[in-house]
Amino acid sequence: MLALEVKPRVENESADALRKLGALPAVFYGPKEAATAISVDARQLAHVWREAGETTIVTLKGLGEDKDTLIHDAQFHPVTGALLHADFYVLEKGKKIKIKVPLEFEGVAPAEKAGHIVVKALHEVEIEVAPAELPHHLAVDLTKLVDVGDHITAAQITLPPSAALITHGEEIVASVTEFKEEPVEITPTPETVITTEKAAEAPAGADEGAAAKGEKKEKKE
Repeated sequence: MLALEVKPRVENESADALRKLGALPAVFYGPKEAATAISVDARQLAHVWREAGETTIVTLKGLGEDKDTLIHDAQFHPVTGALLHADFYVLEKGKKIKIKVPLEFEGVAPAEKAGHIVVKALHEVEIEVAPAELPHHLAVDLTKLVDVGDHITAAQITLPPSAALITHGEEIVASVTEFKEEPVEITPTPETVITTEKAAEAPAGADEGAAAKGEKKEKKE
């Protein structure tokens, strides 16, 4: 769990003015929280985003009662990639949340070592979980994939004790397909005739000789 110091944002304070002061505009809201504009230190927010992403609880401090939140949305500069704005979703205490959690593939499949192909078809699953047990990611053990046709389904992923899988359990997460080498077609190259300068000059010389003989015959006549 990460913490972030925030400040109330003045309504007429522009985003550009905040950025010049090293801060960024943000907002928090929730089922029982009205949308409230806040400002956050730009460096702190960038650090928290790198650490938390959208699947780690971030506690907002500086507004009276601490608020446990998730970064619900983040906006970035299209050219520089710098963080520009963030939305924080306030969690309800004692209630589970529905969230999509990224998958992290671990290990090397024996089937891949044997030369076959491991296809990773799913990269996140949706679960319902208590906030205290919210995982940053879920592990997928690829070492279970031994032979062609082996696969791992969403239902086989280990979840926290309080979590329930929302994604269909039969969805394929990873599978093994046989590697087949494509036959290479060889296109025959056309034969190339190489003519040397001497060979090319020979007919010309012969023509000159024939012409000379013709001239001699004319003189005799």
